[in-house]
Amino acid sequence: MKYQVPSFHDESDALFLDVEEVEQSSEDDLWFLPGPMEEEPENLPPGPRAEPRGAEVLDDWRKAEGGHAARLARVAGRVGALDDRLRRGPEGWRHRLALIEAADLSWFAGDRIGPDRLALWISMRLSGVQEDTAALARVGWAVRRLTGGPGPETDLSAFLDRRDPENMADEAEPFADRAGGWTDVVAQAADLHPITRACVGYHLWSLAGLGQQGDRMEAAVTAARIAASEGKGAVFAPLAMGGAGGLRAAGSPADRLARWLDGMETACLNAMRHLDDIEAWSTRAETMMIPLSGRTPPALRTVLTEWPLVSAPMAETITGASRTAVQRNLAWMETHGLIREVTGQGRYRMWRATS
Repeated sequence: MKYQVPSFHDESDALFLDVEEVEQSSEDDLWFLPGPMEEEPENLPPGPRAEPRGAEVLDDWRKAEGGHAARLARVAGRVGALDDRLRRGPEGWRHRLALIEAADLSWFAGDRIGPDRLALWISMRLSGVQEDTAALARVGWAVRRLTGGPGPETDLSAFLDRRDPENMADEAEPFADRAGGWTDVVAQAADLHPITRACVGYHLWSLAGLGQQGDRMEAAVTAARIAASEGKGAVFAPLAMGGAGGLRAAGSPADRLARWLDGMETACLNAMRHLDDIEAWSTRAETMMIPLSGRTPPALRTVLTEWPLVSAPMAETITGASRTAVQRNLAWMETHGLIREVTGQGRYRMWRATS
């Protein structure tokens, strides 16, 4: 049998076929290597998305504010009415509302400090054996910041009483830098209403890396001060006196702002009703206590106006009166229906004004 030898046009054609055969043979021998990348199935999960920039985030909040303009105007009117009421009222009203708001915020933050324990801690630094003094200190800080002092937009680090430790790790980001980043973003939102700006600052708190134990309390107190920053009577705008639903972090900026406005409106209405009750009580108590002489009766009225709950040792410390005079006047007020004992125990009794 004769074999037909292929003919080549020239020597280069033969060389080309030899190289092609070698390459094909070499690829066939590499059977153990994976195939080309484009033939692999796309089984990998999607990578992390880039965080939106500050301008983009604020644009979403601006749209949310525009969508809730009517509701925002109504809530701003409530805050303004409360501000005017406190501006014309006694100084003790601010202290009273701050105590109530701080106690409610403590339950939202998980510390759960009742008004009675808070009153004893603030007035006399008294705490129970099993009580968390760190939690009491956090709520005490909230009371101080809700009653006065420079606002958070001036110096956030000073407002929070937080500084970097001296032995901080080299790779850790300084707190001043994180606080400065949050302050810069809030400053970029200067065109927003203070109530909206407070909501923005609250919800950007954790994103700025400001979270630590008690951070929800800090964020809420900071926002409450920002919301009332343009007022002259109210130091803060109440957030938790109507429940903590407005502080829940979920949903879009529009959803968060809607809850924020609803919660603040309810809180303002509750604060106004509370001031109505204590004002009516003060007038009634002053009229009924006219027959009593001395400086203890009016001093006790002032204490019961400033503090939601009062004990005899508290009243003695605050008024400077003797224990006997305090107990005698408290007994007289209880007999005449001006105050009511709320603890129901023989020791550590506390009273509150009756509405």
